[in-house]
Amino acid sequence: MDRLIEAITNVQNPSVVGLDPTEALVPPQVVASFAEEVRDSVDSPEELPAAQLAVAYFEFNRTIIDAVADIVPAVKPQIAMYEALGPAGVDVYTMTCEYAAQQGLYVLGDIKRGDIGSTAAAYAHHLSGVGADAATGDDAADNGESIIFDPWHEDAVTVNPYLGTDGITPFVDAAVAADKDIFVLVRTSNPSSSELQMLDLADGTKVYEHVADLVEGWGAETRGQHGYSRVGAVVGATHPEEGRALRKRMPHTFFLVPGYGAQGGTAQDVAGMFDEAGSGAIVNSSRGIIGAWRKSGRYSESMSADQALELVAESARQAAIDMRDALRFAVYR
Repeated sequence: MDRLIEAITNVQNPSVVGLDPTEALVPPQVVASFAEEVRDSVDSPEELPAAQLAVAYFEFNRTIIDAVADIVPAVKPQIAMYEALGPAGVDVYTMTCEYAAQQGLYVLGDIKRGDIGSTAAAYAHHLSGVGADAATGDDAADNGESIIFDPWHEDAVTVNPYLGTDGITPFVDAAVAADKDIFVLVRTSNPSSSELQMLDLADGTKVYEHVADLVEGWGAETRGQHGYSRVGAVVGATHPEEGRALRKRMPHTFFLVPGYGAQGGTAQDVAGMFDEAGSGAIVNSSRGIIGAWRKSGRYSESMSADQALELVAESARQAAIDMRDALRFAVYR
């Protein structure tokens, strides 16, 4: 987590922007503006809607990245939004990650993978790249020259722990080999998370507390110079009391905190998830920033695509600044 912690320190802002575009979050004139361009590039009319949305998503993402790159340390694209569009969407996901990395941002791929054996090792190539062994990072070339290709451009990924250690170890090994990180789901922000995560175990602990102990152990051998391991935890802003308790329970685990803003979490809610030095966590906002243009009161259907994107940029930048300032006041004071 050293690179993420240093990126946060550089901008004094422990927030990450979730790049989760949907058709409702992209101004319609932006989507419409690519109709002619895309029509000439598809093989069949059936491909047109997905291809058009994919191009619009990338332009939307690029606009937001340019607007916030000097304010935030990281972005978190949610791969499901892109996979929904098929191959064109996956291309845009990787293009978005690459573009964000080129702007100097830490890229957290929200992929929530979880499996075992060779399947987990294959998923772990999100971190280790193609042409490398996921467990060791060893070069696959016979001539000793590096042929490792990173198609994903991610610095970290999210992982589901439901399958246990077998499903986590390949990601930890890949993270160590590639100097990257993972974030394991522990206490998530969605309302129904309690159906499983709050269940009582025979020893009196909750399921999420047991998972927390596993996460702290999974990262024990990977701690960096700032004291945090490469194995982070996803802890929702909508559970402030559990989050504060987990901060004490997991002293070497860095938190990714979703649920801020649109889901109801506040800066005061997440303050207890940071350590005494104001480190140890990064807080995500998706719709609150990328959809801020819809609440600006300035949008008009008569706008051109360029004007709409200008409003997206201005609104996202202001929302990112407001979030930064709220977190600074709550965490650093």
